Amino acid sequence: MSDWTVTHIDEPLLSFGFNQKTEHPKDGLFLFGPPASNQNPARMDVGVIGTSDGIRRYETWVRALAATIAAPGSGREENKTMWPGFQAAFGVPWPATPFAKITIDGDLLSRSIRSEDRHDGIFRAVDVYGDALRKYLREQEGRPQFWFAVIPEEVHRYGRPKSVVPRDQREKASGTIGRRAAKSILSAGSLFIEEMEAAALYEYELNFHNQLKARLLDTGQVLQVVRETTLTPSEFEEGARRSLQDPASVAWNLATTSFYKAGGRPWRVAGVREGVCYVGLVFKHIESAKGRDNACCGAQMFLDSGEGVVFKGAVGPWFSSTDHSFHLSREKAAELMGMVIASYIEMHGRPPSELFIHGKTWFETAEWEGFQSTVPPETKLIGIRIRRQNELKLFRYGSRPVLRGTAILASDRRAYLWTTGFTPRLNTYPGREVPNPITVDIVHGEADIRQVLTDLMALTKLNFNNASFADGLPVTLRFADLTGEILTAGPADATAPLPFRFYI
Repeated sequence: MSDWTVTHIDEPLLSFGFNQKTEHPKDGLFLFGPPASNQNPARMDVGVIGTSDGIRRYETWVRALAATIAAPGSGREENKTMWPGFQAAFGVPWPATPFAKITIDGDLLSRSIRSEDRHDGIFRAVDVYGDALRKYLREQEGRPQFWFAVIPEEVHRYGRPKSVVPRDQREKASGTIGRRAAKSILSAGSLFIEEMEAAALYEYELNFHNQLKARLLDTGQVLQVVRETTLTPSEFEEGARRSLQDPASVAWNLATTSFYKAGGRPWRVAGVREGVCYVGLVFKHIESAKGRDNACCGAQMFLDSGEGVVFKGAVGPWFSSTDHSFHLSREKAAELMGMVIASYIEMHGRPPSELFIHGKTWFETAEWEGFQSTVPPETKLIGIRIRRQNELKLFRYGSRPVLRGTAILASDRRAYLWTTGFTPRLNTYPGREVPNPITVDIVHGEADIRQVLTDLMALTKLNFNNASFADGLPVTLRFADLTGEILTAGPADATAPLPFRFYI
């Protein structure tokens, strides 16, 4: 292929109940409900962890979720979809009374998050939720499908990396040793258990959301972290409110991710190719790295059904400060891909026929040889590099931007794909600037570039964290940063592969 070719990749269809197909998740759920699956819950058995006010707000929101919510009278066309009620959309009831309630001490939580030492404050606030959950798991046999962790606004406000508690509201931190002393103890070690325990909290990220999820992965419990202001915004004074989506959109998005976290599949990609597996590489640079081990690696495996599994690899010298890229050694690439293949075989009884690895940088020779060494001969392995870029612009006549799905084929192995742009179903472009394409390169293996683009378009519609039309990145890379942050929110302990719903 010597000349650039402009073409269009058709909008992928999604499959819903009764094998009906639509482009938009909201259309399919509204008209047909989710596709039949023995994994779908028969009822939403949800546990709640929060203050007494937080639990009350959760119950108020679930009662509202059972009824219809009108679409907004103004705004973008993409948001103008009424909410039909949870059972009408998903075909199962969501009782307002939680399957399990864990009431935490609001005063203790408030004092904890306001500690003058930010590491201590966030760590102790996570303890309030974590200790309460672990106590429940020790003493009670019943298990909800997942937990709503309802967060007061002050926990969100002071639980972020650069948050500052006003001086006159700070609580005295007892038993803390300070970050500098902790760093010295952690690097050199100590003979005293008390010193190591006091230093341990400084190994955790200053982010309540990420730390809470990371520290509770070992419990096997799925969490949905939600702010009280999301559930009942009208109860808060104007100054405490924040910019939120309209109530119908909040219902669509939070209900969709809740159904997914309860084990359901909100939709599937129609006309999928059997036996195809997609893997997105996850890297996170560790700012406070010890020695040469400066990054954590992982992988996200996705199937055509939307099932996802996250694999945590090793911490090592994967980050290059020269070109700001990440690459694995041959041994670690083999180890990580070995986990992916083993998991796929366990789920399907056979290896995949095709395995696509999606990354943001080139794969080095040793890295690719490591991947190849653990992939069975019957599996076709293809490496795809996907990057956002703003160097290439494409314009249409008239006032509308380029169509979503527009592609420029630069060669048999390179293309530019507009995953954002004017979308006929929405009758709008859900963006503000001129849409930019993603650059797609087949860097290893053999594949039809048009099929690669078709797959990528489908993967932009498998984000079960909301009910939006599509994303700008395929799901293999869409959550790479978030997954990496949770994998590195605490010490680099071994973590067994877990379903993707544990991380979003």
